[in-house]
Amino acid sequence: MGRIKSALVKRSTKKMLAEENSFTEKFEDNKIVLGKTMPSKKVRNKIAGYLARLKRVEARESLKALTEK
Repeated sequence: MGRIKSALVKRSTKKMLAEENSFTEKFEDNKIVLGKTMPSKKVRNKIAGYLARLKRVEARESLKALTEK
């Protein structure tokens, strides 16, 4: 089972996804992108991980939608 994310992490992540689309399914890539703007390493890592998870789910759903057609 995974860890529960705080409302701050979820809210910030969704806002970032709406504004910028340079995030990927890889945690390391997202961490580098966020490293320029995040002051806290702990929060940066939580947001980067949650971004990666959302992107993987998004990719899986789009693939599923394509195969159903």
